[in-house]
Amino acid sequence: MNFFHAVPLKTLAPMGAHPANKVALRKIWTSSALLLSTLCVFASTARAQEAAEGQALESIAALVEDDVILRSELTGAVGNIRKQYQGREDQLPPLNVLERQVLERMVVGKLQVLRAEETGVEVTDTEIDQAVNRVAENNKMTPQQLQAALSSDGIRLSDFRRSMREEILTQKLRQRVGQSRSDVSESEVDIALASGEAKQGEIKLGHVLVALPDNATAEQLATAQKKILGIKKLLDEKKMEFSAAAIRYSDDPNALDGGTIGWRRWDQIPPAFAEPLQDLASDTVSEPIRSSGGLHLLKILETRAESKVLIEEYSARHIVVNVDELTSDAQAEKTLRGLTASIKAGGKFEDEAKKYSDDAQTAALGGDLGWVELVTLGEQYAQVINGLSDGALSEPFRSEKGWVVMQRMGKREQDRTVEYVRGQARESIRQRKAEEAYLQFTRQLRNESFVEMRIEGVENPVLVEESDAEDNPDAVKPEPKSDVKDPS
Repeated sequence: MNFFHAVPLKTLAPMGAHPANKVALRKIWTSSALLLSTLCVFASTARAQEAAEGQALESIAALVEDDVILRSELTGAVGNIRKQYQGREDQLPPLNVLERQVLERMVVGKLQVLRAEETGVEVTDTEIDQAVNRVAENNKMTPQQLQAALSSDGIRLSDFRRSMREEILTQKLRQRVGQSRSDVSESEVDIALASGEAKQGEIKLGHVLVALPDNATAEQLATAQKKILGIKKLLDEKKMEFSAAAIRYSDDPNALDGGTIGWRRWDQIPPAFAEPLQDLASDTVSEPIRSSGGLHLLKILETRAESKVLIEEYSARHIVVNVDELTSDAQAEKTLRGLTASIKAGGKFEDEAKKYSDDAQTAALGGDLGWVELVTLGEQYAQVINGLSDGALSEPFRSEKGWVVMQRMGKREQDRTVEYVRGQARESIRQRKAEEAYLQFTRQLRNESFVEMRIEGVENPVLVEESDAEDNPDAVKPEPKSDVKDPS
């Protein structure tokens, strides 16, 4: 996986997508937040199972712990990716490289699902139902229409639900691993802001990775350097678009998306990559950047600034008369309406609140709620206050606790940019810690698990002579590697 890890989901249609439904199904899968590994195996899994039922033995692409990935699954996944690039086949890497990329993702995806199941992560039918319904709603479909759209592309609803279950399992596993290691202190936020890590604004990046295996030898490093320099030469001389180079040469999982990393705030970018980007012109490619995962090329595709964060706050106060075992609904309403009439006749709101309000937190303050954002008060209160002018008194209304009358005192606009920046910095640090924890976890999972690749060219690649690499990046055969790379 790439050094951003939490990249936007792949915009590839599910396996088997008919061109006419490609856009709709792209939305379906993107809105359900599925991993690319899930996309790769989805429709082909059903075909593989059917084939396995009818044959005593089928070719195996990989052994993964006690499970297998069938050659038919891999063929289906690769075939559907190639189908999406009809007319643009030159943007894809050679078939053996594409097979290696897809198979590695399938392996890591299966390992994560297996580990989630082994550690007791559970997904209920209700959760799957809700996820399927959200997919349908996001695509302006009924569940029946969604099922019909899937069926037209040869995808059974049961297979779709199984993939949804596996994705939810993986998400829960990620949350479990990240939550235990993502606490952020105020001092960490201060340091991030002082160091410039929390630079405001956002960038969209292009990324090419030439991966290196763990404990790479000097020969492997030299070959990777030749390849990355060859790719950079093609880009600098404008002989190839960045997206085409990423599709053809990058070892990163987002390669098939043209290497595009979605919009990221500056403080979401690992420091090792943020620094060389600071002075990089928008139309140039960075020098190769070394990480433990390999060698990287970056390009700033777009930038945008963040504006001030302005919020509306309202000053309001209320009187609450609870409905409970001692006070009936009718009695509470009568009392509250009497108080409202008294206030309208000239009585002081704060005096009535101190005497009669049952809200223990605000009664002594004359019912004062202070300056608040409407969202913090709940939908019912927000609608009442929003419908009043400054100084106006509401009509009595029924709330969950009892009867309420409110008065809006004022409205103001506050600049919360500083708080927003600190909050964003805190959240970025938390996300980074969680991502690093999961990267480490997934890498360890891959390295410690039993995996046997059974397709030619994946397990024992052959390196070409170094002198050929710079002029022809295609000549460099990939090294075996873990799917997850740590940028540190």
